[in-house]
Amino acid sequence: MNPHDASAMTSGQTPASELDMTADVSLQLLEQATDGVVIINERNEVVFFNPAAEKLWGYSESEVLGRNVSCLVPSVYRGDHDSYIYKNRKTGVNRIVGTSREVTFENKAGDYISGEMSISTALLGPEQKRYYMAFMKGVTEESHRRKLLDLQNTVFQAISNDMLVEDVADLVCREVESFVPNTVSVIILLDENNRLSILSGPGLPRRYAAALENMALTEGDLAALGNDLSEANSIVWDSYRSLGISLGLHNCWASAIKSRNGRISGIFALYSRNQYKLSDWPQKIVSGCVPFCSVVIENYEAQQHISQLANHDSLTGFLNRTAIHTVIKSMIDRPGDNEFAVFMIDIDRFRDINDTLGHMNGDAFLKAVAQRLKDLSRSNYILSRSGGDEFVIVVPDCDEDKAVSFAESLIKAMQEPIEIAGNLLVVSLGIGISLFPENGPDSESLLGHAEIAMRRCKKEARGGYCVSSTADNRAAQDRLLLGSALRDSLAKGMLNLHYQPQVDIQTGKLYGVEALSRWKHPTLGNIYPSRFIAVAEDTGQIETIGTWSLEEATRQILDWERAGLYVPTVSVNLSAAHFRNRGLPALIERILKDRHISPDRLCVEITESVMMDENEDTMEGLAAIRNLGVGLSMDDFGTGYSSLSRLTRLPLTEIKIDRSFIMNLEHDANAQAVTTAVIGIGNRLGMTVVTEGVETEAQLKLLQGLNCDVVQGYLFARPMPPAELLEWSQGPAKTLALELIASDKAESKTKK
Repeated sequence: MNPHDASAMTSGQTPASELDMTADVSLQLLEQATDGVVIINERNEVVFFNPAAEKLWGYSESEVLGRNVSCLVPSVYRGDHDSYIYKNRKTGVNRIVGTSREVTFENKAGDYISGEMSISTALLGPEQKRYYMAFMKGVTEESHRRKLLDLQNTVFQAISNDMLVEDVADLVCREVESFVPNTVSVIILLDENNRLSILSGPGLPRRYAAALENMALTEGDLAALGNDLSEANSIVWDSYRSLGISLGLHNCWASAIKSRNGRISGIFALYSRNQYKLSDWPQKIVSGCVPFCSVVIENYEAQQHISQLANHDSLTGFLNRTAIHTVIKSMIDRPGDNEFAVFMIDIDRFRDINDTLGHMNGDAFLKAVAQRLKDLSRSNYILSRSGGDEFVIVVPDCDEDKAVSFAESLIKAMQEPIEIAGNLLVVSLGIGISLFPENGPDSESLLGHAEIAMRRCKKEARGGYCVSSTADNRAAQDRLLLGSALRDSLAKGMLNLHYQPQVDIQTGKLYGVEALSRWKHPTLGNIYPSRFIAVAEDTGQIETIGTWSLEEATRQILDWERAGLYVPTVSVNLSAAHFRNRGLPALIERILKDRHISPDRLCVEITESVMMDENEDTMEGLAAIRNLGVGLSMDDFGTGYSSLSRLTRLPLTEIKIDRSFIMNLEHDANAQAVTTAVIGIGNRLGMTVVTEGVETEAQLKLLQGLNCDVVQGYLFARPMPPAELLEWSQGPAKTLALELIASDKAESKTKK
């Protein structure tokens, strides 16, 4: 170094050589810059293009100088690029100038390059013309690594936030398409049958997607993918190259996706619309996406498995009852005219099969029936197992004629025996059919009406089908309306008991009373017991009514006593459901103790359905009630399936002959024969025989002659509120009853 220069630097003076900076020196510095430098003039023409820029873009300086700068931007933006620059020239608003950002551009070979770009601008020369200078640093590899890492984190966060897997897959495809402009990304699943199905690929042409989804991989394909994941390219591109090119796709990079257990679970592919052959870095992006695509697919399969468990019957694979409601709702919500049929199918006497062959064989039988139903159904039919031995089939675009035809085909096909554990079983079905829109605006109505029709079918046409009728619909509406009103009335104490006297046929004295439920609703008016008792049984309120009747009737006995009327016994009707409740004997015992009433003053009436019930709890309950000292009466004996052998085994104290036999007692020899037989059976078994529905003196005389014990009916009194019964017991009506009994006895003795 020259000493003079050194002393000058020491003294703070600038050497003359450093002060003598020229434009040529500045340009030489830019020429040697490690980053690409591009300068454009006021006409957007490239006036400077350094060697680093040549290396980035692949163009020589001579190929670029004097050309519009748009030749250096991606082809998709070239048409609008000048307008962006002119807007800045005109407004002076710098959205890009003075900032640094990452951009993607095409090189001469057609590859997409990532770079960090910063732009500055200046007014130069006497005319103050605006020039722009861009610095570009190539960051392709680093950029892609960072973007893939960011995308991976985004995917994991989306999955942890319970985003739908389909939406996560869409997110992956969109982001990768932004990494490589002018491309289409697709995630493809491989199902259990080795068929391809697209999880996400919104930009993929439909014809190409359809071609892929018709493909099933062979064992050779799977073996090749297992050895080399990039073999996926030959599967999703080589076989369809001509189709892809016709649809504007020119290149493809793909990789198989392998799950943690080593199974090939899918393929990730990236298709390019760019006609130039790109380098291999898009393949690196595809390979970098494979690990988190595997996580996406595993989550999708897990969600599908959970959905399968939540929406499908584990035995048959059919939809469950919850899912079929959803499907029917979606069919109802379809726009335009729409009609379909809902079939509720129940297997006749399936319990016998289960009890005889065991539950495992019963399940095998159900699976065989399900398979046969599936074989008989078309691909667009929806099948469901709603529980137990009940199935539902929803048939789209189906009117009543088509529904009946399908039902007949089901019944006919089921006549072919099914072999289970060496047994040939013939299936008998009960089929109920409802139609949309005729039978309801929602899934509940349609399934409910189909079930009502099926129950009617099992009663009236076992082994056949019934189409839901207007009467069925009215009955269902009746149950819904009355069931709600009944529940409200029970809660508010709006039910009451009426009592019908029972008269000793020998003495004319009061033998007891039968308690009968009555319901007068403030808006619905008087509702007959035959109507609301049936609704109570269907809606599960019958036990509540029975318990209330026991409480109310025993309380009334004490009220009458305080008023001077002694009622020897009160009969209360209880349902079959009550007798299957193990707590019934304890309930009766508690009520009697609380009231301080002798057990023999209460009689519980049972129906023939209770009599025929082989349930062990029912039999033990009847015995326990009788052991309390409470009477047991068989109501309406002889009208159903009464069995004399069962009659002898039950601890009954009383038999009641139904009014249907008494109506024609005077003129019908058969009615007289049955009545005579029942009275004789009761007398021989030591039971009291009570005859209901006595309305004429002639009937009374006949019953006296047959040695009946007790009578009740309109001849003596109708069912009455408690206060009226008290008046009856003290008034002329009771005296008339005594006189009738006495006169009939006297006449009978005279004839003898």
